[in-house]
Amino acid sequence: MRPRPAGKRSQRSQALIEFALVSPVLLLLLFGIVDIGRAIFYYDTINHAAREGARVAVRASNQLPNNGDVLTKVSSQMLGAPVTAPCPQGPLTGATPPANAAWLFITEPNPPTSIETTPPPNAPGGEYSANASGGCSAVNPAGGNAQLQVTVRFNLVLVTPIFAQATADHIVISAAAVFRTEY
Repeated sequence: MRPRPAGKRSQRSQALIEFALVSPVLLLLLFGIVDIGRAIFYYDTINHAAREGARVAVRASNQLPNNGDVLTKVSSQMLGAPVTAPCPQGPLTGATPPANAAWLFITEPNPPTSIETTPPPNAPGGEYSANASGGCSAVNPAGGNAQLQVTVRFNLVLVTPIFAQATADHIVISAAAVFRTEY
C-alpha cells in the first residue's frame, strides 16, 4: 500500500475550514432572502385583503353588510394568518398586533387615534348604532354614499434571528382602502 501524499489531506482540511467560515454568511443571506420574500408576499396580500374588505363593506344588497361580513372576507384573503377586529370602528393606535396576526378596522377616512363618542359614519350600513365602550369608538352606520375605510395592520415576525432581533421581533405592515358606499 502506498502512502498518501501530504498535500491531498491538507487540501481537504482547508476546504472544510473555508466552508465552516463561509456557511454562516451564506445561511444568513439565504434566510434574509426568505424574509424579504415573506414581507413582499404579506404586503401584497394585506393590500388585497383591505380592498376586498372595503368592497364588502360598501356593497348594496338585500341585507346590508356588517363588521362580521367584512371580517370574514378579510380573513379568507389572509391565507391562514389570523385576523381579529378588537375595536372595528377604531381608534387606530400604535399598538402592535400579535405575532404573525392582523387587526381589522372599519372607519371613516383618516381614522382617529383617540376614542370618538360622536363619529361621522364609520361602520357598514348593517351595523346598529352604539355608544363608545371601553377603549372603542362609537358605531355610526354609513349611508348616503359616505366613504368607509378598511384598514388591515399585520405584525410580521421574521424567521432570521439576527434580523428579528434588529426589528424587535416585529414589522407592522399596514394597508387601507377607501370606497364610497352604494347604499
